[in-house]
Amino acid sequence: MRTYAAVFQVWPGARVATSGVVGPCLSLTEAAGRLGIPPGRIKQLLRDRKLVAVRQADGTLGVPAAFLDGEHILKGLHGTLTLLFDCGFDEPEAIRWLFTVDDSLPGTPIQAMAEHRGTEVNRRAQALAF
Repeated sequence: MRTYAAVFQVWPGARVATSGVVGPCLSLTEAAGRLGIPPGRIKQLLRDRKLVAVRQADGTLGVPAAFLDGEHILKGLHGTLTLLFDCGFDEPEAIRWLFTVDDSLPGTPIQAMAEHRGTEVNRRAQALAF
């Protein structure tokens, strides 16, 4: 079992313990700027669970930078999040799973998705449902 040092809050109010495994986060305004959309649209993406944000120690919401690929949301993220939620995960568990090293990938699921290996990630997520 892993020990987590810091506590973050996930949108819209659940808590998730991490030890910085999420890495750098962008404010909602910064994320909107990178995506070229209004800040209100980011909040809609969060409500629709197409994107997940964490509440950082300073109280601000942050979108993990790993969720963005240049000017776009990482390909396949929405589908993987939907799959995890359908398997019974909540936001904190989904974030924890995405950023936890999986030796069978190798690396973390979010790294594999960034390397265009989303099919492998989704197979492992589907296996969690059984």
